[in-house]
Amino acid sequence: MPQPIKDAASLCKTIMRNGYDAYVINAPLQHRAMDTEHMEVDICTEMDFTSLNKLFPSLETSGELDFLGRLRQGQMTFNFYPADVIESSYTEATIARLTPRLVNKLEFLGDLPLAWACPYIPDAGAMFDGFERLDSGVISLQGLPDETLKKDYLRAIKALRFAANFHLPIEGNTWLAILRSSRRVLDYVSVSDLMDEWRKVEAENMHRFVQLLFESMILHGIIPELASLSRVKQFRNSDQKEESVWEHTLLVMRHYPEELPYDWYGTLACLFHDVGKLFAAEYFNEKINFYQHHRIGAKVARKILKRLRFNTDEIDLICHLIRNHMRFHFMLTDRGIRRFMALDDYPRLIEMVRADIKARESGYREFNHNLKMMQKAELSEEVLEPLLNGHEIMEFAGINPGPGVGVLREALLQSQAAGDVNTVPEAIEFVMRYKEKEHLK
Repeated sequence: MPQPIKDAASLCKTIMRNGYDAYVINAPLQHRAMDTEHMEVDICTEMDFTSLNKLFPSLETSGELDFLGRLRQGQMTFNFYPADVIESSYTEATIARLTPRLVNKLEFLGDLPLAWACPYIPDAGAMFDGFERLDSGVISLQGLPDETLKKDYLRAIKALRFAANFHLPIEGNTWLAILRSSRRVLDYVSVSDLMDEWRKVEAENMHRFVQLLFESMILHGIIPELASLSRVKQFRNSDQKEESVWEHTLLVMRHYPEELPYDWYGTLACLFHDVGKLFAAEYFNEKINFYQHHRIGAKVARKILKRLRFNTDEIDLICHLIRNHMRFHFMLTDRGIRRFMALDDYPRLIEMVRADIKARESGYREFNHNLKMMQKAELSEEVLEPLLNGHEIMEFAGINPGPGVGVLREALLQSQAAGDVNTVPEAIEFVMRYKEKEHLK
């Protein structure tokens, strides 16, 4: 092994002993290109310039993103380049096989083995790294879009996010590069990184983002259950205008934030609200039906959201909205409206129905009826008197004075407000059952 390469390997070992990766870039090729008068060796490391300078005080800074610095030791010069530390970059980019200095040297010698070449030196960048300026009016990757994507396939998701949030089109060649790389985006971008980008999409723009995910074929890989909705047909309204369930889903997502702006979770629930139709669809008498799609959809969404690594509270919220989104569609009685108002997040459920009506261009008859019923039922639990007082609760439930009486009284009030308990006999039966269920004494 030539002495310059040996010395470079020693420098790499020094870096590695300090907890950082380092290696000599393509030692055989560097040996071939080495000049006896100007002996230079290129080293790749994940250590930044500040940390390198502490190990090697005579290190000269380069002031460039893709070139950390230069260390001169006698007749030898060691050049330090940043290593690829981006999880979502292309596999071949992980090991730098060629540097700009080597390219120039080999071109001068007329000896450039392209099979050994890496067309770039990867570097970590800021949010807009790899993109042209947004004031150009389009979302465009710098340089050759396919090569720029290879540095970090997460840029494909960022491009879709920028296009959705800034209401800008994606430049033609950039879009083609994203299409060509959709499979690699799924291979190299982690679910966590993808969802980090998704969470930065504003609720009002989420319908644009998921439509771009669909058109780029990325959605087909991460949530095929949703992509399949584009092949499930339904009638929009009584005029028998046909549409796909996917088209309807996008419209609901667009309309929902009109009444509840910035509600990211509510908008996401709209994305999944009809996912159950894929599994519930059934033709009968030449008409398609989706019985119980809301309950099926909640179960399907739970599996999907776990796959996308949402936390338990988020999953419970979204599945709750999906499971109950049909309740306000029907003309409710007084008891029905009280049961509805006892549900958590019922204002979100109302707006999901409003958005659905707008998407279908249908009538508000049932919806307006339910709003009027809500006005009549808006009697707070504090104003309600329980059908049984404290002594009667203790007598019928067979419990002693203490906190248990208050627990039973509160539960009875909530059941009365929901319309589940309306008479004294029903109240007696309720407190007896509740006492046994909660093991009150």
